Amino acid sequence: MSSSIKSEAISSGMHSNTPQKMTVHIVFAIALAHCLNDLIQASLPAIYPLLKENFTLSFAQVGLISLVFQITASLLQPWVGFYTDKHPKPYLLPIGMSVTLCGIVLLAFAPSFAALLLAAALIGVGSSTFHPEASRVARLASGGKFGTAQSAFQVGGNSGSAIGPLLAAAIIVPSGQASAAWLILIALFAIVVLFKISQWTVKTTIAHQQKKSVSSTQIQLPRSTLITALTVICFLMFAKFTYISSISNYYTFYLMDKFQLSLQQSQLYLFAFLGAVALGTFVGGPIGDRIGRKAVIWVSFMGMAPFALMMPYANLLWTCIFAMLAGLIMSSAFSAMVVYAQEAMPGRVGMVSGMMFGLMFGISGIAAAVLGYVADHQGIAWVFSFTSYLPLLGLLTFFLPNLHGSSKA
Repeated sequence: MSSSIKSEAISSGMHSNTPQKMTVHIVFAIALAHCLNDLIQASLPAIYPLLKENFTLSFAQVGLISLVFQITASLLQPWVGFYTDKHPKPYLLPIGMSVTLCGIVLLAFAPSFAALLLAAALIGVGSSTFHPEASRVARLASGGKFGTAQSAFQVGGNSGSAIGPLLAAAIIVPSGQASAAWLILIALFAIVVLFKISQWTVKTTIAHQQKKSVSSTQIQLPRSTLITALTVICFLMFAKFTYISSISNYYTFYLMDKFQLSLQQSQLYLFAFLGAVALGTFVGGPIGDRIGRKAVIWVSFMGMAPFALMMPYANLLWTCIFAMLAGLIMSSAFSAMVVYAQEAMPGRVGMVSGMMFGLMFGISGIAAAVLGYVADHQGIAWVFSFTSYLPLLGLLTFFLPNLHGSSKA
């Protein structure tokens, strides 16, 4: 799932509170922890078909499980980020993973739909506490090379999101709901890794006292221009994450319904899509540094629109290819949108990032619930036909102001 930049203090005062050289083993460790965290999160939607069968759930109820998880994370994450900007809590990392551990236990042995909702909420709380402080650690360990460290952190999370469904298809789906308890071992390993990271963070924070400073050369946008920029970004976020949510949550159902695939087979196609998303996220940042944020947003939405529009009418092979291309191209835009919003509001990096990532979780959750309801009444194929038009909202990029304070806007 996803990675985030939550700390204004760290973002704005990077050069004054980080070691001189990148602490490679910490960057690797936090990327690994992000992989483990998002692997657990991605396993939840991967077993939706199993839960749907076990508890005789409707698509709307499946969407509600996703909604509870996404909303829990989206509502808490900005506040956690805002608070830890001012009051860093490094040991929040292992504590948050412990909450996720509780959610896994409940998920494995849930006796009712209500228990499933509570398990999803606990996993959401764990997610909301992980990302803000983990992003702080990635920046602290970057030695000033924040782009490199953040890319590693982000790819770690996306790798976990891709591995999660594959692991679920190999272990949980064939063996039943109780086998989700195997995820406990992953959570315990993550807790150990995060505890070691937290110890390093405490020592490093003491050695490098934070000093907030916002560059005096940063240009403030006029209020009307800022409102326009953020409004367009919100519409683009809506288009991107509604589309991504449709595939992440219902792609397996779509393939099973249209092509009569087994659950295990459809999970492999979902893995391919999520792998493409991870690759797109990895390459999107460096490309944005070269050609500019706005250009990446243009290419991301308009470049994937033809594939999204053709996918509902394609055979199995081309459906997989179009889905991978759409995921690869569209996922490259997110880092560009986040950086663009940060540059539009200099000095408020923590607040902007918290809002952006909170919005990401919120849109994904609401979209999952609404699309599930629509699928119950119109069919899953209709949902995919409808969402194929969402990338055309990328035309709104035309109204994004050029940020003259940044050569890469």
